[in-house]
Amino acid sequence: MTAPARVRRAKADLPAPADRPARRRSAGRLARWDVKFSPYLFVSPYFLLFAAFGAFPMLYTLWVALHDWELVGSRDFVGLANFRMVLTDPQFWNSVWNTAGMFVVATVPQLLLALLLANALNRRMRGQTLLRMGVLAPMVTSVAAVAIVFSQLFSRDFGLVNYVLGWFGVERIDWAAERWSSWLAISVMVDWRWTGYNALIYLAAMQSIPRDLYEAAAIDGASRRRQFWTITLPMLRPTIIFTAIISTIGGFQLFTEPLLFGNGDMAGGSLRQFQTVTMYMFENAFGRFDYGYASAVSWMLFVIILLGSLLNFLWLRRVGGGKA
Repeated sequence: MTAPARVRRAKADLPAPADRPARRRSAGRLARWDVKFSPYLFVSPYFLLFAAFGAFPMLYTLWVALHDWELVGSRDFVGLANFRMVLTDPQFWNSVWNTAGMFVVATVPQLLLALLLANALNRRMRGQTLLRMGVLAPMVTSVAAVAIVFSQLFSRDFGLVNYVLGWFGVERIDWAAERWSSWLAISVMVDWRWTGYNALIYLAAMQSIPRDLYEAAAIDGASRRRQFWTITLPMLRPTIIFTAIISTIGGFQLFTEPLLFGNGDMAGGSLRQFQTVTMYMFENAFGRFDYGYASAVSWMLFVIILLGSLLNFLWLRRVGGGKA
């Protein structure tokens, strides 16, 4: 085929001039749809999974909470009766008091220690990577193993803690028998497990602070302590708010540590001295098989966590003196 013939054939294969604007409009429409809808398509798997495993169980739990729901037996609609019973239940409020007390005793020292540990790890030192990996060792340790070890450490007769306190003339303490002592023992267990995790979050935030600020402060004669209070802490305020909210959520959902500390007793001791809200919920669901009441307790826990997180956010934002 000659060159002129090939040119004529190629021109014959081209779309007619009247079809070209239509094709351009179609391509432009597809491009606009791609820009507009593709982000929603990319994030849709998360929302689909959340709807299946998050939103639906929550709504179903609310439906169960409106019924007298037993494992085998009646499932009668009772409206808000379960919620009224929860609000007047002294055992529920005892579990709320225990949970809030252990949350305060555990979280405040935990975040302070994490902040100091992150500040130390942010300096140049030998074996820096190994030390940073070491603070995550409690995270990869089995919760059951941690609880068993700490239960032995806080044992009344043969525990290491009582043995060391005996050097200073302190009598043996039955850590699981009293409210304050059981709170302290469980809080130490929680702090040992989560302090390193929060420290690494603070460390990542510290390393994002521009070094020019520290260099300028050093030229002006500011000490390391002064730099920490005037530069590091203000720049870490959003991260501190984040860790406080996450700690609030985890603290009010405390379950495994007190359960294993009490050798699997859902009541949390003979006097319910360290029973948390989640333990009380499980006791009603799987001990008394009253799923309607347990679902009401779970929704009350959800409201408490929501209010606690909001109060933490507002307080830390006000202390910081500005927007988070």
